[in-house]
Formats: sequence, structure tokens, C-alpha cells
Amino acid sequence: METDGPGNSNPWQNFYGPNLGYIQEQYERYRENPNAVDAGIRDLFERWGPPVGAGEAKEPMAVMDGVSMSKVVAAERLAQNIRTYGHLAARINPLKSDEQVDTRLLQPESVGLTEADLKALPSQVFGEDAPEGARTGWDVIQRLKESYTQSIAFQFVHVHNLEERKWLERMVESRQFQKPLDKNRKKKLLQRLTQVEEFEHFLHKTFVGQKRFSIEGIDMMVPMLDELIHCSVHGGIQHVLLGMAHRGRLNVLAHVLNKPYEIIFSEFHHAPNKDLVPSEGSVGINYGWTGDVKYHLGGEREVDEGDSLHARVSLANNPSHLEFVNPVVEGATRAKQEARNHAGIPEPDMNKAFTVIIHGDAAFPGEGIVPETMNLSRLPGYRTGGTIHIIANNQLGFTTESEDSRSTTYASDMARGFEVPIVHVNADDPEACLAAMRLACEYRDRFHKDFLIDLIGYRRFGHNEMDDPSATQHQLYALIKNHPTVRTRFAEALVSQAALSSVEVKEIEDAVQDRLKEAYKKMKSTKSVKVDEKLLPPDVVASDRPPVKTGVSVEVLKKVNQELLETPEGFTVYPKLERILSRRVDVFDTEEPRIDWAHAEALAFATILTDGTPIRLSGQDSQRGTFAHRHLVLHDPKSGESFCPMHHLSDVNVTFTVYNSPLSEAAVLGFEYGYNLAAPETLVLWEAQFGDFANAGQVILDQFLAAGRAKWAQKSSLVLLLPHGYEGQGPEHSSARLERFLQMAAENNWTVANLTSAAQYFHLLRRQAFFMGKEEARPLVLMTPKSLLRNKRVIVSASQLQEGSFNHVMDSPSTGGSPDRVKRLLLCSGKVAIDLEEALDGVDHREHEHLHILRVEQLYPFPGKEIQQTINRFGNLEEIIWVQEEPKNMGAWTYMEPRVRALAPVGVSVEYVGRRERSSTAEGLPDVHRIEQERIVNEALNLKTIEAATNSGGNGRD
Repeated sequence: METDGPGNSNPWQNFYGPNLGYIQEQYERYRENPNAVDAGIRDLFERWGPPVGAGEAKEPMAVMDGVSMSKVVAAERLAQNIRTYGHLAARINPLKSDEQVDTRLLQPESVGLTEADLKALPSQVFGEDAPEGARTGWDVIQRLKESYTQSIAFQFVHVHNLEERKWLERMVESRQFQKPLDKNRKKKLLQRLTQVEEFEHFLHKTFVGQKRFSIEGIDMMVPMLDELIHCSVHGGIQHVLLGMAHRGRLNVLAHVLNKPYEIIFSEFHHAPNKDLVPSEGSVGINYGWTGDVKYHLGGEREVDEGDSLHARVSLANNPSHLEFVNPVVEGATRAKQEARNHAGIPEPDMNKAFTVIIHGDAAFPGEGIVPETMNLSRLPGYRTGGTIHIIANNQLGFTTESEDSRSTTYASDMARGFEVPIVHVNADDPEACLAAMRLACEYRDRFHKDFLIDLIGYRRFGHNEMDDPSATQHQLYALIKNHPTVRTRFAEALVSQAALSSVEVKEIEDAVQDRLKEAYKKMKSTKSVKVDEKLLPPDVVASDRPPVKTGVSVEVLKKVNQELLETPEGFTVYPKLERILSRRVDVFDTEEPRIDWAHAEALAFATILTDGTPIRLSGQDSQRGTFAHRHLVLHDPKSGESFCPMHHLSDVNVTFTVYNSPLSEAAVLGFEYGYNLAAPETLVLWEAQFGDFANAGQVILDQFLAAGRAKWAQKSSLVLLLPHGYEGQGPEHSSARLERFLQMAAENNWTVANLTSAAQYFHLLRRQAFFMGKEEARPLVLMTPKSLLRNKRVIVSASQLQEGSFNHVMDSPSTGGSPDRVKRLLLCSGKVAIDLEEALDGVDHREHEHLHILRVEQLYPFPGKEIQQTINRFGNLEEIIWVQEEPKNMGAWTYMEPRVRALAPVGVSVEYVGRRERSSTAEGLPDVHRIEQERIVNEALNLKTIEAATNSGGNGRD
């Protein structure tokens, strides 16, 4: 690169001798590592390119046009200091005076210059970066200070992409995005600020003591969102998806989502008495289902700005886990961006939808889900083309000062690691706030990357309106109490500018107050408040979903199987894998069981695609599979190219994707949940590397997946694949914590299964796909196998895929003698059922005629009818035993016990066999595990018990 400098000539020719040698030495360091040289010199290299050699200097000079080059470099360093550190001197805090800001690094003395030195420098020494109209270096520095140290400040030197950084510099220094508002827009802005403020005042006076998490102190957030939506709609965006926590949420619902005042007032009016119960009732509670508190609820709005400019704005429901909504909204955005009506991989159209996330200043650096989600922003399977982040900065988290809640200067600093440009803006400067949003929108539109606005304000009241903040922050709240609101300040400014009269300001206030009073009067006079349909209780299906025929003809299975085994000409399959895949060639030419778990999954996926249902699967190493079993994406060891056979199936017009996710559970799980909500016709699956790791996404499981239907009427059909089973691999590699999913099972909120057959997996996946987008759609929590992936007892024949459907319970093939001889019924689920079968190999059938083993494949909804039918077959039954490999306080026992007892005939005992109660999920030593496992199996079968097992843990029964 070579760029013209001063005088349209190469400035390096002005160097000779020691000066030239120094510059050449610096350039060699710069070539190895740009950050190893001073920022001012680095900027010269970026602008002017490499220096010429000593012999190439045409007219050796120690000066350039009579100006010392050392002063030029120092001036460049000062300019760079202003760009880098100007935010430290900016007036971005509405509660601090100008004297409290740090300006030392921005003074000429910091680089060894004086005002006279700068005035002696022509502006041309700054090259094309010199502001238009600037004549001297002093003019340039003053202009830069005006750009970087006002009530809007910038941090973007951490953005490594040169094109982006230069674009940001040009935008800031030319102030192209800081367009002054005309009189009409100023009036509209005052009207909006009046609506925002008066709404809070009305709630405060009318519903005394009820929580609302007021927006007061960051009121400009609403006009900023207005500006964002306006820019988005005019930029062709069809969907704007918002995620935010409590602060200001009701105001955003009222004014950005246009939720009627009457409905919001009714939610306050029908809340429980605060003297009896904390006032967090929602209209849902009064209509007979759980619902949620008013400041957790979401909403939607259609925007129509004429001339075919239409968009949908939505605010996601969010629990009190603040930032955990972030990946959910990102996933929904990705789903809105993709078209899934063609074969192959869906390519996201970044201009169809985008995300806006409003963070808390304490939560942004405090909650790990934030960086986990931001890490998704440029990953192929999760990118959404740039999210606009807003930190609603109260400068206080509940009662905790910032110095106690973060180790950084700003709440926003974590974003620097992701090279996200940051703008800090004073929430008391309305025009600066709108300018910040315009810059964010233009950056996102141009570069499709994240942008962050740190909206620095304050919190007018306590964390909630029942809290007295002066008890812990007396001095701060003494300041806030006397601090005029942004509406008041803006109104006074407009009056002083003669843009509006005092009478007009009062008329705006009166009009807003009248509208609020009218809405309240209407709500009070209405006997039956109309409830938003989205808040009505969802239909709860009393029993499990109706049976579905999910078999597929052998002809279809043979066809897709053949296509799955075909590769492009010249593509080399890894030899070891090729031998594995070759075993699938003739599986349909025999009745011998030949189809293992992974093969059944591939056939299920292929036939689901053929039926017209798109599929998205993601997780850590999901393309190959943690246990090297799946191999849905093949890799050529010679060329390094990859190939996915699912993309080349004939008669398929829907997409298929499988992504290896980053090492995150919470963010990826939340992303897939959000994607599924926005694309309910798609079979979306998330796979944990080991089922134990799902506990790192527990908030998503508890607050969204398990309860989202009851709280928010959100219909999810997400599938969780959680490898589960005790094989002696110790804690964290054994248990998917089945008990937690069963503990949260209620109101038919999801299906929980633990299977023992590849055919069962095939049929269950197809059943799940059948109900996509229907009322009966529910999430599926599936304990998937590890060692059983290749176990011969799990392998099935082709006819088992062609016939029948998913079975809630299955008789073990190892038992099945005369019903009159059965005295002991063993109920079990998953891998332990196979362990019991293997233990019966070689045992004389007469020794276990008293036994019958029933595999409970679906645990929830509880298959009581099927279990009852089995119990009724055995007239001489004496005992029913639940057998599990998990500890007694884990697994399914505490869930199964009361249900099985309710089914047991009079006189038939219900007992437990398994590990005794433990604090850790599994043994850490393989030998100890083997002894325990043998004890459980032998005790359950009532065969000869080995002595070591008897001494290892005692009787596990009640």
C-alpha cells in the first residue's frame, strides 16, 4: 500500500540518515507485529506504506516544509490518543460534572508539544484524516476533541479490521450520523418523552407500592428503539426481535410494542394484595393457569410506514434470569432469516431480521451467558448478521456499586474481546442518544456485525418500587432526587430555543395525562377485561399424544439408504469409516438384525426430510458424534473437503443442517430453543456431549423449556439428546440427571424417554416430527445411549422399522414364560434393562420363570395404562421392583414409586433395587462401578449373589 501524504508526494523521501534508519527499523517491527510499534507511527505506516530505502531519497532533508518530523509524529500520537482515550474525558455521565473527567492524555503536553507547536503545523500533515476546513494542527486537535469528548464517546481501536476502523473514524470525525433534528422532530421527541415519563408517574400514583421496574433515568431508551425500528423498516428489515430484562420493560411494551394501557392497568389491578402476597400477579393467574408476572411478558406489533414498508417487532418473554433470553432471541432471529424450503443448507438472509438486546449494567459483565452468546455472533451455524446491544446503565445493580460488581472500567468492556465497537452516550442528551442509534444501525447494515451502545443514566427509584435505595446509597440518591428528568431538561431547551412555547409543552403533558386517565377509566368500567389471546391458558392434553403410525416401507428405506451411501466421484472416505459404512449396504436383504442406533437415526432423518420436515441438529461434535457413531458429515482425508449425504437425497425439498457447536451448553441450548419457537415446522435437536453437561444449561431447561408453555403459551418441540448410562466412566460422564426432568414434568409439558432399541428411536423421532407445528407438539427429552450404540441387543432388523410405531413399554425378549408362574415383575428403563438381559444369558429358563421384565421406554407422560395391563396379566404376582442404575435419590425412582404403588394390587409390594442414596452421581473407580453394577443386577434377578457385591453397598431396597 502506498498513499499520498502531504503535498501529494511520498513523505518518506523527507527522511535520511538516523531518522530514516529509525523509521526503517520501526517498520520491520511493524511487519512482524503491528502492535509492537507506537500507535502514531503505526498509523503512518497504514496511511503511507513502507518507507523508501536510504539510497532512494531524492533530496535528503531533516525537515518537511520547515516542520520537524518528530513533531509530526507527536501530533499523530496526540490525535491517536484522542481517538483512543477521548471517552475518558467525555461528558457521558449525567450525574457527574465536567471537573470529574480525566483529560490529561488529551493535552499536547502528554506528547511533548505545545499549543504553539500545533498551530505551526499545517493540517495537511494529518493527510486525508484532517477535518474539512481545518488549517492548522491545533484546529485538527480541537475538532477531534469535539468529536470524541462530548456527551457521546467512542471505543473502537480494538476493532482489528482496518476497513471497519477507518469507516468508524470517518463517521465520527465527519459527524455524518449526528444530524440535528428539525422543529417537527423535536416536538415529536418531546411528545414521546412525555408519554414515557407520564406513564411511569401514573403507575406510581395509581398502583402504590407495586413493582414496575421503572424506566425513569434511562427514558431515552424508548425513542432510541423508535429510531432503530424506523431505520430498520426503511432498510428492508422484516423482523426486529428484542430481548430485555425488567428495567423499563412495561414502558417498552406500552410504547414500542403498543400494548394497550388498559391491559397493563388490568394486570396491576388484578394483582394479589401486596399485604398478603408479593405483588407479582399476572392476568394469567386470575384465568386459572400459571401465567407470569407482567414485567416478564413479551409482545408483538406490526409496523406499517407506508410504501410497502412493513415489519414485525417482537419482544421475547423473559424470566428473572435477565440475560438468559439473549441466545433465545438470537436463535429466533436466525430462524426468521432462513428459508428452509429447499434441499441442502439454509443460507441466512441477514437483511430479513435482526436482534436487539437490552442488557443491565450489572448483568452484562456479571452473567456468563453474555459472552457465551456473543461468541456465537460470527460462527457459521449461529451468526445472525450483527446484534445491536444496549446497556441500560443505571450505574447500580440492586444495591451493589459498580466497583463491587465488575473488574473493568466500563460495564461494556467485555465486548471489546469480541471486537465490538462501543459507544457511550449520556442518557440526558436526547439528540446524542438518537445519533448513537443511527451509527449502530449503519454499522450493522454495512458490516453485519455486533454493535454496543452504553446508555449511561441512573435509576430514579430503588431496584423496584417497594425498595428504599437511600438506605444503602444515600449520597447517590440525594443527587438523583434533585436531578431534573430528561423530559424536563429537553422541554426547557426547546422553550429557550423558541422551538416550542411553554403553552405547547403544557398541552403535550395534558394530552398524555388525559389518555392515561381515559384508559384507566375504561379498564375500571369494564366488568370482564379482555385478555390478550397470547396470555390465555394453553390447552393441556390430559393424556399422552394419540398413537401415530411411523413405519416406513422397506422400498423407501432401501432407496434412501442407498443414497446415503453414495459419495461424489473422486471423494475419498476415511478408510476406517468406509468399512463401517459398508456394513449398511445389504441390511435390507436379510431379517437378521443389522441396523444399529446411528443407522436407525440416519434413516429416520432421511425419511423425515422426505416427508417434508426440515431438520436442524447442533451440539458439541454432533457431526461425527461424541462416540464416533454418527458420521453425518464425511471428510476426505486427502483433499480435506467435506460431504453431507443428507443434502443429496432425491425428492427432498427441505433443508438439513448439523453443526458442531462451541463449547457452550446454555447459549447453544437457548439458541436452539429460540430457533424452534420461530420455526415450529422444523425438527430441531440439541445434543449434549455427555448428558451430564446439560446441567450447564439448567436455566434454559427450567425457565424456558419446562415452563415456557405454562407461563407464556410458547409451543416448543425441541429434542434433547442426552447421552446417559453407567459404564464406569465416573461422575460427569454417567448421568443426564433424569430425575430433574421428571421432577419438572407436569401438565404434559414434555416427553421424557429412555430407550432400549434402535427401532424405538427411529419411531420416536418420526413421531416427534409428525406433531411439528401442531397443538400436540411438545419437547422431547431423550436419554440416549453410549455403550448401547453398538450393542447387539439394541440392533434391529429392517422389518422393525417398517412395522408398528413407538411403544411406551416393551416386554423383555429374555422373559415371557407362563403368566401364572410370574411372581416378580421388574420395571426398568434404558441401559440397565440390557444389563438384566445379558445377565440371563446362559441361565436355565426354569430358574427365572418367576420373573418378568418390562422396559418402561417412556417415563413421562406416565404410561400407567400399559403398565396396568401388564400387571393384570400376572394373577400370582407378589412384588413389583423398580430397577435402576442411578442412586436412589436420583434417576426415576422417586417419580415412579407413588405411581407404581397406585397401580399395584392389594398385597403386592413395591420395592427398589439400585444404588443407595449418594451425593455424587456415580463411582469414580471402574472396579467399584463393576461390583456395584453386578450387585444391582443380581439382586434384581434374585440369582446367586456374588460375595463382593453383598459387601459393597448392602441391600439397596426400601
